[in-house]
Amino acid sequence: MQLASTSRVIALLRHAKAEQHGPSDFDRALADRGHRDAAAVGAWLAGEGFEPDHVIVSAALRTRETWESVAAAADWDLDPELDRGLYAAGPDTTLDLVRLVDDDVRRLLLIGHNPTVAVLAQLLDDGDGDPELAEEMLAGYPTGAVAVFEHHGPWADLTEGTARLVGFHVGRG
Repeated sequence: MQLASTSRVIALLRHAKAEQHGPSDFDRALADRGHRDAAAVGAWLAGEGFEPDHVIVSAALRTRETWESVAAAADWDLDPELDRGLYAAGPDTTLDLVRLVDDDVRRLLLIGHNPTVAVLAQLLDDGDGDPELAEEMLAGYPTGAVAVFEHHGPWADLTEGTARLVGFHVGRG
C-alpha cells in the first residue's frame, strides 16, 4: 500500500465473533469462530500491504483477543494502546481519540465495537471511493468487518467526509 507523503490510512475493525455470555459484557471472550475470523482479517490486511504503525484497541476482552489473532496471522509484533473508554465511546469520542494520534503514525488500526465502528466508517467516507465497497459497507458491518480509509492530511484534521474508502472486508475463517 503506497502512500503519498501527506496520506494516512486508518482501518476500522469491529471485533470478531464473541461468546454470547461471560462474567460481564466487558469480559466476553471470542468464540472459536471469532479467532478464525480475526485471523482471516489479519491475513487479508497483510495481503493488502497494510501494516499498522499504531493500534488502538478497546480494553474489552473480545477486542484484545481480536487484536491477538489479527496480529498473529499478519505476523505483526506491535504493542497495542488499550483504551478502556473506547468500550462505550460513541463515534464523536472515538474520532476525538483518533485525532490525538501522533502524525508520525501513517497507518492506524482501531479495533472497537458496534454501532460506533460502523457509524464512524459511514461518517468518514467522502463518497469518492469504490462504490461497490461503499455499498457492501453500508449493507452491514458484521463482526470481523474492517473498512480501510485513506486520509490526506494530519490526524487532527480527520472529520466527516474527509477519508476515501479504499478497502472493505469481512473476515471469515
